[in-house]
Amino acid sequence: MNIQIFGVKKCFNTQKAERYFKERNIKYQMVDLKQKGLSKGELQSVKTAVGLANLINPQAKSYKKLNLDRIVSSHLREELLLNNPEIFKTPIVRNGKLATVGYQPEVWKEWE
Repeated sequence: MNIQIFGVKKCFNTQKAERYFKERNIKYQMVDLKQKGLSKGELQSVKTAVGLANLINPQAKSYKKLNLDRIVSSHLREELLLNNPEIFKTPIVRNGKLATVGYQPEVWKEWE
């Protein structure tokens, strides 16, 4: 298992995801979206697993500011996500080609 958690340190669900893997002694890599963000390749991998719409948080402040609700081009939405990582729903947990968005221990249990 090669777990990566993409999230924000202050996000409650990201903290819960980290705790889930720590409690089970499963090694993971934490990537703070505020510092690093996702690469294009990582975004493509996660998008393939969960779909682009599931990655976007419509509650984010930047969502309205960037008028994401009016943008239909998936290419443009991807560019906005890469340049504004605060729009991602968190945590994004990736295990190779598999991925989840949000706190989903029932799915992670299947990965063990």
